[in-house]
Amino acid sequence: MATTNDLRNGMVIEIDGILYSVVEFQHVKPGKGGAFVRTRIKNLSAGRVIDKTFNAGEKVTVVRIDTVNMQFLYSSGDMYHFMNTETYEQIEIAAATVEDIASLMKENTIVTVQMRGGQPLSIELPTFVDLEVVETDPGVKGDTVSGGTKPAKLETGKVVQVPLFVEQGATIRVDTRTGEYVSRV
Repeated sequence: MATTNDLRNGMVIEIDGILYSVVEFQHVKPGKGGAFVRTRIKNLSAGRVIDKTFNAGEKVTVVRIDTVNMQFLYSSGDMYHFMNTETYEQIEIAAATVEDIASLMKENTIVTVQMRGGQPLSIELPTFVDLEVVETDPGVKGDTVSGGTKPAKLETGKVVQVPLFVEQGATIRVDTRTGEYVSRV
């Protein structure tokens, strides 16, 4: 047990049997009334971010989470297969846990898996991934500097908006937090 005064970004807490990760917190001490802590917390099972306010000093249950680097091997049906990079142990993770990042994850990508008691809770990709453009319209001569964009299908199946000068077969860098084009590689 800890108090809300001990909250830190990334800390995992349990509220009503549900695990949440602290995304952001702010201690507020108004001129009138008692102090409180305003937080943004992410539900680790559903992936939703919610706002929650705690009274200052309120007790919260802190959960110990293990962070493991794993390599994505392949997907089969509704299961994704990962291998621990240190022990070479392989695990299967349900598609529901992976669905929000699956469109940016290609084979052999190293991801960070948060686990509790051997059960995976959430998966985080590196901040940027490099993916090949497999399908896009050709650029029109003279439009390379205009700042326009066009859709491009990546090797994982995700479609992102890219500048007009990006050609089919090019490798681009994508920000995994926003799912947007960053640069050519």
